[in-house]
Amino acid sequence: MKGNYRWYIAGLLFFAGMLNYLDRAALSVVAPLLKTELHIDDAQMGFMFSAFFIGYCALCFIGGWAADKYGPKKVFAWAAGSWSIFCGLTAVITSYMQLLVFRVLFGMGEGPMGTTTNKSITNWFPREEAGRALGLTNCGQPLGAALAGPVVGLVAFNYGWRVSFVVIAILGAVWLAAWLLIFKDTPDEHPKVSPQEREMIRASREEVLVERVEDGNSLTSYIFSAPVLAVATAFFCFNYVLYFFLTWLPSYLMDYQHLDIKSMSIIGVIPWLGAALGFLGGGLLTDLLVKKLGDVIRARKIMLTIGLGVAAACVLITTQVSSMGMAVACITLASVFLFVTPQICWSLIQDIVPKNRVGGTGGFVHLLANLAGIIAPSLTGLVVQYGGGYNVAFVISAAVCGLGMLVVVLMVKGQRKAHDVNGATAGVR
Repeated sequence: MKGNYRWYIAGLLFFAGMLNYLDRAALSVVAPLLKTELHIDDAQMGFMFSAFFIGYCALCFIGGWAADKYGPKKVFAWAAGSWSIFCGLTAVITSYMQLLVFRVLFGMGEGPMGTTTNKSITNWFPREEAGRALGLTNCGQPLGAALAGPVVGLVAFNYGWRVSFVVIAILGAVWLAAWLLIFKDTPDEHPKVSPQEREMIRASREEVLVERVEDGNSLTSYIFSAPVLAVATAFFCFNYVLYFFLTWLPSYLMDYQHLDIKSMSIIGVIPWLGAALGFLGGGLLTDLLVKKLGDVIRARKIMLTIGLGVAAACVLITTQVSSMGMAVACITLASVFLFVTPQICWSLIQDIVPKNRVGGTGGFVHLLANLAGIIAPSLTGLVVQYGGGYNVAFVISAAVCGLGMLVVVLMVKGQRKAHDVNGATAGVR
């Protein structure tokens, strides 16, 4: 891959996302077993899922700020080492309170992951490849969630649920070694990157500031601008549905659709394969639409609106179908369109803030977006336990997703002309 070393970096980030979601989804796969062993109900399980995101949100912004200041290599190394350790330590818990503490610490380890990935892509990829690069690297996340069913479920079935967390921790240590050996913070620092590739990346990354904050030099000038807050809101709505699926889909399939753990481990893969397709297709389509329309912001807005709108409709239809097959089909189609959207949110951050503020701004957006991870699992647990069951939880998720579409339509405004590889750009407002 002479002249294309950046795609090796994309591969590393792809596997990071896969591992990140494999270990993040592991608890939801074994949740029915844990509820029995630790004698906890659905509401308590919802709080357990949310505990992860308390730690996660705490490190989202700090992780992005640290990636700007210290570089993504150090931040990602610390994060991957931490999340692998606390994932492995889950195997030794003996009480509900111990698991709560480990989940918070585990979430802190994973908190910098999204913003540091975005910072790495900002450093390593020309702007016109940002959509497909984010789509490729981020599609590892739903594939990791897809693998959680067969890997964690079948290991738990054959050897006990504790062993599955040890296996995942070992995989994390292997990835960390590869990261330390292969990755550098910028192409300029890497001896295997050709001068031509370095220049291509540099030329397309000419900075253009957001109109209305272009005179401000502080980070707050960017994070409280209307375009950034609109992206954060859309990202929150995406995350609400994502974390509803990620934490409660296995229990829905077992408790509501009456599957055993082996069947759930296989059938539960299908929606996440659809999500991976959405990641890949969304990144490719948004880059093609940018070229066709010649307007970066308009192209991103169209794709966000379609993705969130169709996903909301499919989630709502799930409450009206009677068979397990139709329910899984609706959830899968919702996942395809839902996962068109996150890489567009990350791309918009790159489009509307300068390079040296991508980490901090992305961290702030990631923090706001991942508050959904605290709200969605707990609210779903309470609804399942006391408020009408899974169908009500699906209706709430559809409404939140629809809200995200409405925010995009009303608040993401302005235009910026698509640029060529020489970095020619127009302004954003």
